[in-house]
Amino acid sequence: MVKSVFIIGCGYVGSRLAHTWSARGASVAALARNRESSERLAQIGVSPVPGDLADIWSLRRLDVAEQLVYYLAPPPSGGTNDPWMRHFVAALGADRLPARCILVSTTGVYGDHQGAWVNEESELRPGSDRARRRLDAERVLRTWGTVRQVPVVVLRVAGIYGPDRLPLARLQTGEPVVQEQECPYTNRIHVDDLVQACVAAADFGVADNVYNICDGTPGTMTEYFNTVADIFAVPRPPVITMQQAETRLTPGMLSYLSESRRLRNDKMLSELHVRLRYPDLVTGLKDAQKKAGR
Repeated sequence: MVKSVFIIGCGYVGSRLAHTWSARGASVAALARNRESSERLAQIGVSPVPGDLADIWSLRRLDVAEQLVYYLAPPPSGGTNDPWMRHFVAALGADRLPARCILVSTTGVYGDHQGAWVNEESELRPGSDRARRRLDAERVLRTWGTVRQVPVVVLRVAGIYGPDRLPLARLQTGEPVVQEQECPYTNRIHVDDLVQACVAAADFGVADNVYNICDGTPGTMTEYFNTVADIFAVPRPPVITMQQAETRLTPGMLSYLSESRRLRNDKMLSELHVRLRYPDLVTGLKDAQKKAGR
């Protein structure tokens, strides 16, 4: 039975995860890099622990001995490696090692597979520095776990959506989308199912294993925006060609459109015993609509 949980990166997903573990009777603490973060954590019933991943000296007293640690913090915004993950593992002495670490990574590490189905054994082809940083974090933590004999589980998570995490503002401003026939495949997971998978990784995850976390129902970015628009009763976005998108969409959006893959979630379902509450986009968006009171 898990008694103590420590969360690094206690934001949109982490706060929901904290609530779930608290309901299971565990004490929950989280890293807080400033006073504002500490106050926010305290308000949701999470004990703040001072420390900043960017400052290794601030982590020198970090004690997560025998705790379940979730690492959800993204890497810094530049470069191809993750110095913050290196700071974290370097800060932990032999007498302060966790019972288990669960890393929330990204399916972006697979890169472009031209629409093919991808599982945990598929080739890793990170096509952006953002994905390369995530893959570096995975490798650093898994290597450290092997050396220190700390079980490490990696969750490669698809695009997260749910209440308060929907493109409604983008739809209201009328930003365009690429026409359906040119749009690559994308993959998603409802935040509640992600939290369920995070808990299941603690209960059933095999050490030094990787799990794809997605709903198993891939679609396209255009389908996603159109379905959100229909369910929330706002106009569908205008449609443009991929060639037009090169000059009209942001570099960040273009980077997502440059990769296409369909993710399998068989391992999540069989080994982690996850039973998805929202196995498709419409089911998940209707839940988000209900919670938004619309």
